[in-house]
Amino acid sequence: MEDIDAIIAETPETRQTALFAATFAPRIMSIAGRHLKQPKKVQIAPDKRAPGKLPQVRQVAFIVGKGQKVNALGRILDFESPKSAIIFCRTRLEVDELTETLNAHGYGAQALHGGMMQKQRDRVMQSFRSEQSEILVATDVAARGLDIDHVSHVFNFDLPTAPEVYVHRIGRTGRIGREGVAITLAAPREQRFLQYVERLTKQRIEIGKLPTEADLKKRRLEATKEALRERIAAGGLEDSRQLIESLTEEFDILDLAAAAIAIANDRSEAAPPPAEAKAEVTDQARSGAMALLRISVGKEDSVRPSDLVGAIAGEARVPSSVIGAIKVHDDYSLVEVPDELSERIVEALKATKIRGIKVTIQVKPARR
Repeated sequence: MEDIDAIIAETPETRQTALFAATFAPRIMSIAGRHLKQPKKVQIAPDKRAPGKLPQVRQVAFIVGKGQKVNALGRILDFESPKSAIIFCRTRLEVDELTETLNAHGYGAQALHGGMMQKQRDRVMQSFRSEQSEILVATDVAARGLDIDHVSHVFNFDLPTAPEVYVHRIGRTGRIGREGVAITLAAPREQRFLQYVERLTKQRIEIGKLPTEADLKKRRLEATKEALRERIAAGGLEDSRQLIESLTEEFDILDLAAAAIAIANDRSEAAPPPAEAKAEVTDQARSGAMALLRISVGKEDSVRPSDLVGAIAGEARVPSSVIGAIKVHDDYSLVEVPDELSERIVEALKATKIRGIKVTIQVKPARR
């Protein structure tokens, strides 16, 4: 506010000034009273919905305890499968921690907050705008003035400090008449805040139930059905048809199709249970031989050690405990990994992106 006052003080008295705001809280009206001369208030009436028609931004809240929020978020992300999403947290630390957790679980997330240099923020936003990264985890620095067409979902991982901020946050989706989804994770004691929001927006916030494993399985089958339709329309299935025809004398064709779908779904869920995976990898790493990976991203790409750990653990499916020393330089990073796992890790990283950037990797000889 002090900067605005200083700038306006240097402008001529004959200036013409307009003020635009999504909401007119008392503080905003006080700014208008100080700096505008006999202003006229022009307010655009909201579109009236036809009876029974849903609002363009569907608002849902899930009531969960603080310790359950990360697991709840993961389950909702899997069920909703957002095209791209912004997840709002209250503090910079929470943004960094949640970004690291999401990346460790295989989601392509990037952080955005006021503690980053402008160059870093610009790079993150460019990656998100170009759809190189699917999820933006941010403080309220991203709640205003951000206009990206393809944002399908907004998540309030933490509730904002005021109902007006909630309005700004969910306005990042459903832009210019498009449909969008706003999802809030709230503790039981925070339900009163949701009532304040409902009064401000004059819209109801639905209280949802977390998706069950059965719900997730049903959603995956629906996605498989759509993928099958698209693949059949694309053609080029002659070899597969010959294989099926060779088996029809032995099996019913419906059983063959069901088995093919089951195999595809089994592969998509092929990650072993965490305890089994960790035991397998730890046994491999006991020899003590460590390889040094030189990865082509560094501080200039806003990369932090947690990004590298998350990418390695999430993509190569190895526990973070087996990763050795990490050193992030300006334009590259060095990471120690078990020699037995180096090839597996390199292949996994080549197939993904770190901070939205495709990487090249050099492997230096193992040491003991």
